[in-house]
Amino acid sequence: MNSIKDFEKILGYTFQNAQLLMTALTHSSYANECGKSCSNYERLEFLGDSVLGMITSEYIFNRFKDLHEGKLTRLRASLVCEKTLKSFAEKLHIGDFLFLSHGEERTGGRQRASILADAFESIVAAVFLDSGLDESKKIVLRFISSELENAYNLIHDYKTELQEVLQSSSRKELKYNVIGESGPDHDKTFVIEVDIQGVAYGQGTAGSKKEAEQLAAKSALEKIQKDIENGNL
Repeated sequence: MNSIKDFEKILGYTFQNAQLLMTALTHSSYANECGKSCSNYERLEFLGDSVLGMITSEYIFNRFKDLHEGKLTRLRASLVCEKTLKSFAEKLHIGDFLFLSHGEERTGGRQRASILADAFESIVAAVFLDSGLDESKKIVLRFISSELENAYNLIHDYKTELQEVLQSSSRKELKYNVIGESGPDHDKTFVIEVDIQGVAYGQGTAGSKKEAEQLAAKSALEKIQKDIENGNL
């Protein structure tokens, strides 16, 4: 079986209290086989859910200053749902390090989404208890930031909305042009402009082209709405 030290290398964090990590990787089925002296990750999962939610909420609150409460809630839900947490767990190879009962092992527990998602939350809690919020935040944001674009696109599809609006009008020629690019390769900022029938109709600035396009499309939709209200369309 893989060692705890191997997992710490993958996680990028060394525990002061290794027992916290052992508990975070112990499923209730294994603990039941071991007896009363063996703890499982259920209590850590409870805490980890809150820590994960708080870190994610703070991040998207500061990252998307124009989003109202409803969309922030949907974005957070997408980032901390079972499917997403399972993908985070798979990147850490958590399944390879879990302590499972023989029965759970035989029935595919190492690949089960619910177990992997719960274990990820438990590990977040273990790091939080071991070193505090700053260290747990580093780990959480490493994964949340990489998933942000996908989650953002799930709740915002301004590009599709803009395309549908244009299909009902005579102005159907639509282009997204990069008009600005700055910053180092690992932290670039893009400025995208929407061109409708040769007329600049909105801009978006973001850390990825896709996100900037979505923001540019949103800007264009707002301008089109004003044109409609003013009788220009």
